Amino acid sequence: MHRFEVQQISLTGFDAEGRILDIGGGGEGIIGIVGGDRVVSIDTNAEELAEAAEGPLKLVMDGRDLTFLDEMFDVVTSFFTMMYVDREDHEAVFFEAYRVLRPGGRFMVWDVELPARGEGMGDVAVFPLLVELPDGQVETGYGTLWPDETLTTSHYADLATSIGFEVIGEERNRRVFYLELLKPRPWSRRGRSPL
Repeated sequence: MHRFEVQQISLTGFDAEGRILDIGGGGEGIIGIVGGDRVVSIDTNAEELAEAAEGPLKLVMDGRDLTFLDEMFDVVTSFFTMMYVDREDHEAVFFEAYRVLRPGGRFMVWDVELPARGEGMGDVAVFPLLVELPDGQVETGYGTLWPDETLTTSHYADLATSIGFEVIGEERNRRVFYLELLKPRPWSRRGRSPL
């Protein structure tokens, strides 16, 4: 096991209005804490959902195959979830996020860049995390098996744009990153302005 230095994330200015779908919202349920009853938290693990804070609607569901109708959500979030999803399934998760977002909606992704495993680093990469919230902080950590290929911010950004998202925000802080993706509004038939 290789333990990285503590990573810090601030959600004190969490800016997401409307209905929020949180993919992988079990465990600490960070997005559920800041979004409350506007959040629908999904996770494949019922025990992880049971541990999450009260407030959001909690559903056992797979982010690769969402059972929601098209364009149901104003915001989709993924808070340190993609590191647990097999690389070959990333496209399915991003496609489903795109499908359930309304035009003009945002997909907000927080995760880690996973470098190539170095000599003697063990089989698991562990990322301790300190999350600043509007009403306090949460200390947690996420660990995953090293992937066969490195996972970088550009991997996710390139995937997002190939599906149709626009990258409207990108931040990196040591090993963690944040991507803000927009599902564009359709253009009117006259091609002059967004609907």
